[in-house]
Amino acid sequence: MARIKPLAELIETCIGPAFAAQGFASTDILAAWPDIVGERLARFCQPSKLEWPRRARREEQGRPDPGTLVVRVEGVFALELQHLAPVVIQRINAHYGWACVGKLVLKQGRVHQAVRKRAPAILDPAKRGEVALAVSAIGDDALRDALDRLGVAIVASAPPR
Repeated sequence: MARIKPLAELIETCIGPAFAAQGFASTDILAAWPDIVGERLARFCQPSKLEWPRRARREEQGRPDPGTLVVRVEGVFALELQHLAPVVIQRINAHYGWACVGKLVLKQGRVHQAVRKRAPAILDPAKRGEVALAVSAIGDDALRDALDRLGVAIVASAPPR
């Protein structure tokens, strides 16, 4: 019987070469980005590539010199990220356990954000009944269904009293 592989292993083999072309050793930095820079900044910036300095031919085979992380950032947050660059570099290096990033280069542009769906709100059955009763007198089925969905959305999003 074949061993069940975690999805992370399969994804790494599929997109690993694309990340390697951009200088990343793994996809880990994108997954850990909100933990590194914080949720607020992660919504407005993301790493796009890691540029490594060229090695001299006779250079020692120890750790390479720190690279330059190119970060795509939305316009308003570029200034804030520029001020926080030393902290971000320190957090990245702490995350990896060695000084892999020595400098940040900011490129302004749109950041593609993953759309997170909120968990559906738990609706009180009594409130659901009130909405159904309020729209039951409407004769047009399409209008009644639309108003029912609207009523449920409003009741579900209302703060509890």
